[in-house]
Amino acid sequence: MKTTVYGYPKIGPNRELKKVVESYWKKEISKEELWEKTQEINLNRVKKIKESGIDIIPSNDFSLYDFVLDVATMFNVIPERFKKIEDSLDRYFAMARGSDDAIACEMTKWFDTNYHYIVPELAGDIKLVKNRPLESYRSIKQALGIETKPVIVGPFTFVYLSKVYQRQEGSILMQMVKAPESEKFEQFLDLFANLYNQVLKELKAEGVKAVQLDEPAFVLDLSEKEVNLALKTYEKLVEGLDGLDIFVQTYYESLSAYDRLINLPVKGIGLDFVSNNENFENIKKYGFPKDKILVAGVVSGRDPWKTDLQSTANFIKSLTDYIPAENIILSNAAPLFHLPVSLAPEVGHLSEDLINLLSFADERLLELKTLKEHFTEGKELPAQNLQDIRDKYKNEEVRKLVDNYKNKEVSRPTPFKERYKKQMDILKLPLFPTTTIGSFPQTQEVRKTRADYKAGRITEEQYKEFIRKQIQNVIKIQEELDIDVLVHGEFERTDMVEFFGEKLEGFAFTKNGWVQSYGTRCVRPPIIYGDVSRPNPMTVEEITYAQSLTNRPVKGMLTGPVTILNWSFYRKDIPKEDIAYQIALALREEVEDLEKAGIKIIQIDEPAFREGLPLKKNKQQHYLNWAVKAFKLSHNTVKDETQIHTHMCYSEFNEIIEYIYKMDADVISIEASRSKGEILQAFENFKYDHAIGIGVYDIHSPRVPREEEIEEILRRSLRYIDKELIWVNPDCGLKTRGWDETIKSLKNMVNVAKKLRKEYT
Repeated sequence: MKTTVYGYPKIGPNRELKKVVESYWKKEISKEELWEKTQEINLNRVKKIKESGIDIIPSNDFSLYDFVLDVATMFNVIPERFKKIEDSLDRYFAMARGSDDAIACEMTKWFDTNYHYIVPELAGDIKLVKNRPLESYRSIKQALGIETKPVIVGPFTFVYLSKVYQRQEGSILMQMVKAPESEKFEQFLDLFANLYNQVLKELKAEGVKAVQLDEPAFVLDLSEKEVNLALKTYEKLVEGLDGLDIFVQTYYESLSAYDRLINLPVKGIGLDFVSNNENFENIKKYGFPKDKILVAGVVSGRDPWKTDLQSTANFIKSLTDYIPAENIILSNAAPLFHLPVSLAPEVGHLSEDLINLLSFADERLLELKTLKEHFTEGKELPAQNLQDIRDKYKNEEVRKLVDNYKNKEVSRPTPFKERYKKQMDILKLPLFPTTTIGSFPQTQEVRKTRADYKAGRITEEQYKEFIRKQIQNVIKIQEELDIDVLVHGEFERTDMVEFFGEKLEGFAFTKNGWVQSYGTRCVRPPIIYGDVSRPNPMTVEEITYAQSLTNRPVKGMLTGPVTILNWSFYRKDIPKEDIAYQIALALREEVEDLEKAGIKIIQIDEPAFREGLPLKKNKQQHYLNWAVKAFKLSHNTVKDETQIHTHMCYSEFNEIIEYIYKMDADVISIEASRSKGEILQAFENFKYDHAIGIGVYDIHSPRVPREEEIEEILRRSLRYIDKELIWVNPDCGLKTRGWDETIKSLKNMVNVAKKLRKEYT
């Protein structure tokens, strides 16, 4: 019995990767320094895994920005708009972030996680131009003398998650469709089977002994045709590769079509035994091939809770009833990049009880070593008292309150049309009202002042006075730009989830628990360890102050219950929906206080609503039902005249548009820029008669959008959506942008809204 891991965090113990890459973008370091520093970060990762006692060490699992983008550029999957950028590194970053004259590639959620990948656009001369796995293998062997197992996103998953341009009938626009929906899906799989075969042959010639191909798409609900194509792809992929051990790794759910895909022509299959027990049930039902290795995912890669070692050891023992121990490799059940690097910085920061409940990436390595030694050397497992600690965090009053709502219907009593007319009569907004999503640029001064306050270097009153000045400035700027509905800028907030978690009971926050969200963007997910409640108002002071400075409406800004839940490390000892209802009821108290304070528009953001959708279709309806209910529960007591907004971004909404409609928000703002307005197709087939804020430019890119680009998206929107229901806004918050580009972008946005307003009024 051996051990392996995959997806160990790339960011470094103190976000070194973020700092180095962003220094390169700012031209503070050269390309040579970038390569030198990032190579050091990667080698330190490899050394740590080796020193922790893991047997099979991965390589090619490090990336400057995104591992899917790495594969795309490896195979020359370069959109035409970027090909004139000669430098390959600058082109790579331009595809991720955009350039002055090219819109960035689409970015969306990686399966049901909060990691965002860059969506490949399959077109052009696709060929192998850079064998990244080979380069990684060589560099590690040369620097450290360590034999590694290269890891690559598998061909089926890569093509499945890609998109294909095709011309829309009667339109000059090129539409992107999911690769599986393209007529060329089979052709692309055939092409990439040959390309991967070429990559693997070069690895074999180098002396590589084993390769891991990550195929999380194999856990999706695949059609019979897709299963057949997967098998066909691998039959071609393995040709001429005798002597090279190929492992296919699946995660996040149980393997679909288990009885067929388990027979892929490879050396081993990795299965997730943490997310549910379905893979084990399939092993009991169908068996496991005697000629294959099982990579058993037995410790979590997605949640930070300590592995119950005795229970897990019992499970591994039951696996050996069906599979010989020598044919089992113990591993994590999902990539470790969903976890912070190490628990060590939190000792003394978090309570001792909570520390004893947690394990991050480094601790997972030790858990795997401990489990292996238990079986191979007979070592005793350490004693744990996990349930005793959890029992300390119960709040029976909160649980009873949730029980009162679990079986009740929740909704606003008055239909949307009646509510919206009352709201717009009061607000007196023009056609195509303009607004932003909530946050404005957080400068170094803002971050430093907040850090000074938290460190006690300035008083609370000094900090509040600073925030008031920031609010004064942003209100003035918005008025000068002639934006219709204003925001207070969120200068007091570090993160849209962390801010609320810090003010709610039942949440804990790490000192250094950073997790990569996309590129160099890292977040510190709160840890929900106990029952949730709101002891005091959270946002009323700043919002009401902002409203006192202007006659224009200022939005109250809250993060929704489903997003707070999905973007936190939530407890696993009670149902997920119960936690959502606890958060919703706490937020409802805040909504009611904002309404009493005279705030007429309240935005309750749910960007992670789609993210939490289970990967298996038979589990989706239950999730959607309680997620909709939690959102409605957060504000169902407000008056008709109070307008409720929500915001969603970078997710595939088309298949759940019915449930987005059931959320019954008065206004929903959506992303429509990076995806070339693709989401608008959802409104072509579904009569969505609530108001919609069209995200007309991409805030994740530093480029300033041209007015004609914004106008093109809005004119396309008008084909599907009633002009009386269209709002105009960026596609997300502006916190990470600079002031100069923000003002220029918003000016262009307002100009286009006014142009259309004049034309359509």
